[in-house]
Amino acid sequence: MVHLESIKHIEFGVIGVPQIIIILVIVLLFFGGRKIPELMKGLGQGVKEFKDASKGDNPETNTSNENSKEEK
Repeated sequence: MVHLESIKHIEFGVIGVPQIIIILVIVLLFFGGRKIPELMKGLGQGVKEFKDASKGDNPETNTSNENSKEEK
């Protein structure tokens, strides 16, 4: 029987430099060097769209407002 006092405490949620390096190597092996820039571009666009949506800025609304200003 295992005593609870003898189990070492494991911290979850702490990411250090070695873990980040391991994750980057796995991503590089999985996707390859050529796909990573495309993935990062897509990720950046997604984050930008999310931020705009959370602020209430809608690019479609902004372009229609600009078009209506140009017509006047």
